[in-house]
Amino acid sequence: MTNPAARELIERSNRLGSDPKNTNYAGGNTSAKGLERDPVTGEDVELLWVKGSGGDLGTLKEQGLAVLRLDRLRALKGVYRGIEHEDEMVAAFDHTLFGKGGATPSIDTAMHGLVDAAHVDHLHPDSGISIATAADGAALTATIFGGRVAWVDWRRPGFQLGLDIAAIKEANPLTIGVILGGHGITAWGDTSSEAEANSLWIIETAAAYIDEHGTAEPFGPALEGYASLPPAERRARAAALAPSIRGLASTDRAQVGSFTDADVVLDFLASAEHPRLGALGTSCPDHFLRTKVKPLILDLPATATVEEQIARLKELHEQYRSDYAAYYDRHATPDSPSMRGADPAIVLIPGVGMFSYGATAQTARVAGEFYINAINVMRGAEALSTYAPIDESEKFRIEYWALEEAKLQRLPKPASHATRIALVTGAASGIGKAIATRLAAEGACVVIADLDLDKAVAAAAELGSTDVAIGVQANVTSAVEIQAAVDAALLAFGGLDLIVNNAGLSLSKSLLDTTDADWDLQHNVMAKGSFMVSRAAARVLIDQGLGGDIVYISSKNSVFAGPNNIAYSATKADQAHQVRLLAAELGEYGVRVNGINPDGVVRGSGIFAGGWGAKRAAVYGVPEEDLGAYYAKRTLLKREVLPENVANAVAVLTGDDLSHTTGLHIPVDAGVAAAFLR
Repeated sequence: MTNPAARELIERSNRLGSDPKNTNYAGGNTSAKGLERDPVTGEDVELLWVKGSGGDLGTLKEQGLAVLRLDRLRALKGVYRGIEHEDEMVAAFDHTLFGKGGATPSIDTAMHGLVDAAHVDHLHPDSGISIATAADGAALTATIFGGRVAWVDWRRPGFQLGLDIAAIKEANPLTIGVILGGHGITAWGDTSSEAEANSLWIIETAAAYIDEHGTAEPFGPALEGYASLPPAERRARAAALAPSIRGLASTDRAQVGSFTDADVVLDFLASAEHPRLGALGTSCPDHFLRTKVKPLILDLPATATVEEQIARLKELHEQYRSDYAAYYDRHATPDSPSMRGADPAIVLIPGVGMFSYGATAQTARVAGEFYINAINVMRGAEALSTYAPIDESEKFRIEYWALEEAKLQRLPKPASHATRIALVTGAASGIGKAIATRLAAEGACVVIADLDLDKAVAAAAELGSTDVAIGVQANVTSAVEIQAAVDAALLAFGGLDLIVNNAGLSLSKSLLDTTDADWDLQHNVMAKGSFMVSRAAARVLIDQGLGGDIVYISSKNSVFAGPNNIAYSATKADQAHQVRLLAAELGEYGVRVNGINPDGVVRGSGIFAGGWGAKRAAVYGVPEEDLGAYYAKRTLLKREVLPENVANAVAVLTGDDLSHTTGLHIPVDAGVAAAFLR
């Protein structure tokens, strides 16, 4: 990047966006104006660089900027037909773009281009929105900031809002910014550093005033019986509730979940005013677009039983859906997009915490972060005044805005396993790691369970952030550790859809050399271990009511009688029949149970690396390094089987193309005639 104005803009944006007190994730936008040489005329032209639609300030890079010719952007004032037609101005932005590439201009572009300042910041700080949503926000703005900051009544973002702010700055040269009613703040400066300093001054001054003048109990007194449970107890309760709540939140379409028991949430729910405030919903457009018009709040204390809470949640969910449909019907016009779904995005459980939902783990987590922003906003507004968010009708105009619908339509088609949450045992290496990698690549959230916690965490980190995968320790011979792994999936991603029983080991011994301990070890890990994992997971799948998949990584040896392999092969036969038994039992819940029979997976295999390979090589009389090639030569296809081949089979078995298949075993052995299924 060569233009200094654009470089300063990105540096300022990253600083502002990296601090959550300044703005929420992907919220707000920043801009800079400067000169650039026009390659056509060779003359300097004034440009506007502004954060594009959907970008995040904290991670903004050059490609995330929209670049427009300022003269052409400002010339749009001549064709603007008034507020009833301002949406057409967004399409007109395309005719003002400079050069190739760049991000799509956002609806806030007019605000940045029309305001006569070299640098402009539009942010969503909790402190600023607290003033913006206070019932007497205009008076508070004058008291807190004097004449340095002006008040702008709520107006939906767009061309007219840009004109309004530009007029305020022109009429009041000493102003450094505005409080946007119900929304956020906008600040400006002649230099990048001045704009940043002005933004921070507004944010910090508002926060300091709230701290100094706010009431001690903005949410009212403590509500009897609604205090938070002890940490371990509330997380256990959250895990017990998670499957049922995710099932409710996924009534219209499958959702990924996120859970937090942050103090700010627990304190809010323990206070007397939380039902009133929660019913008012959020105000800042970024907030309620992620959190929906209001949350679902359980109206029972944490002392209620799990069964009582689930029963009440089902009643409240039915009422929520009815209320949301009525909200849509009250405000929809013939041109409105279809209703997108009536399930809550935020579910609040007093004494326990908050579940938030979205199409991905990231959107679910961010929705929860936005509701925490909203709680902070309510606290600030109530501390000074009364929380008064924008009208319901205005919320609808934002939520079902044609421009917002167009943005949603531009989203890429979801991957095959999007919204699915997978738990893979023995997944830190070999076949398990390959399966986890493939499922993550197909859009699934993955829990990598392994005996070695450090390796599990490292394998998860290779797949991406904790929005993609987490690593947990799990010895599959321990029911306690299995349940802990399942609970980790529930708390990290809100539920569980796909379980792969992959953990295993093998001891290559003849009948006479196989000890009782050898037999018990292999059966405990693979036969009993798979049973216990499936049992723990099935409870979740049944409670969710969303169907699901259980996959057993069995073996060609489950049907083939090889030499010196009694304990391993008998265990794999046990696993293979578990597939049939569970397919028959769980089918009524929409749960598919299938198996995969690999053979000869030498490269990358933890079992072979642990000594099994050397022993099998000795049985067949070949060098260990040639074992893979030996296995390949004896197959019909003469191909070596790799961990990725097994992973491919898992992806196909658990995808939509085999949605009507259960009780099946798929050989992944390159063709071993003696192991053909009969």
